[in-house]
Amino acid sequence: MPTQVRNKTKLTILRAQHLSQLPWLVHGFSTRVGGFSRAYGKGDLNLGFTKDDAPATVERNRAAFLRELKATAPRAGGSANGSGKARPPLWPLITLRQIHSDVIRRIDSIPAANKEPLSGDGMITATPGLLLGIQAADCLPVILVDATRQVVGVFHAGWRGTVQRIVEKGVGELHRAFGSHPHEVKAAIGPGIHGCCYMVGEEVRVKFESQFEYGASLFREVKESDPVREKYPLLFLSARAPGHSDLPKNIFLNLVEANRQQLLAAGVPEKSIEASPLCTHCRRELLFSHRAEKGKTGRMMAVAGIRG
Repeated sequence: MPTQVRNKTKLTILRAQHLSQLPWLVHGFSTRVGGFSRAYGKGDLNLGFTKDDAPATVERNRAAFLRELKATAPRAGGSANGSGKARPPLWPLITLRQIHSDVIRRIDSIPAANKEPLSGDGMITATPGLLLGIQAADCLPVILVDATRQVVGVFHAGWRGTVQRIVEKGVGELHRAFGSHPHEVKAAIGPGIHGCCYMVGEEVRVKFESQFEYGASLFREVKESDPVREKYPLLFLSARAPGHSDLPKNIFLNLVEANRQQLLAAGVPEKSIEASPLCTHCRRELLFSHRAEKGKTGRMMAVAGIRG
């Protein structure tokens, strides 16, 4: 997945290389670059209706994002070149009320506006002209595509969704709903928090180890540093009270590998899985990070749709 950003003010979309070869597919992972929001930094592309940002600004950001994706419906006489003619209409963008679950929704049409928003953390469709969008700001956004049957799915995989096997179940839902064979599915894991920065509690490790035979391999331990102890190690060789000998250990989870392993277990070929090397926590100039920005941050979006 390309990572170079040439212009820090231009709206920037990241795309998976193997998915970009499909002419019927619209897909992309947004960044924070090139928008109209000022709540988290000047010129941010916040795509989530967060409490700090104005809804009108978010709508403006979303429209700019969809135009950059070229998710527009053809219309006679329509133009987006500033010639005075009306812009072509944007595709309907369908999102969920995300709840850190394994709930996957099949979308066949635009949900009714007068109903409660659908809740869940995954969507699949075979209907052209609909854009499915998953929001994230550390959790992993995952896109699944069956190039043979022209069906797509998008998934929100934080640690809770991952331990509930949402992407593994997503592959199964594509098979159940549309007859997709796992070996024909292509997967793209977008930017998210990586194992270098994703510190979790012992209870998270216990949950993964109880669910997956490879669970232990997803974690690494790092002892907390103590500058005084490092500078004067001999001071700490004398007898100390029980329980004060060792520094506590920090536990880090490799969420990308956890989801990659699920895709492999579901039958997706290794060569068909592409993962972004970008860590949201490390790359705050490019990406939103809920943890790094202590909860006050915008939302990025992973989207996928089918051209008619």
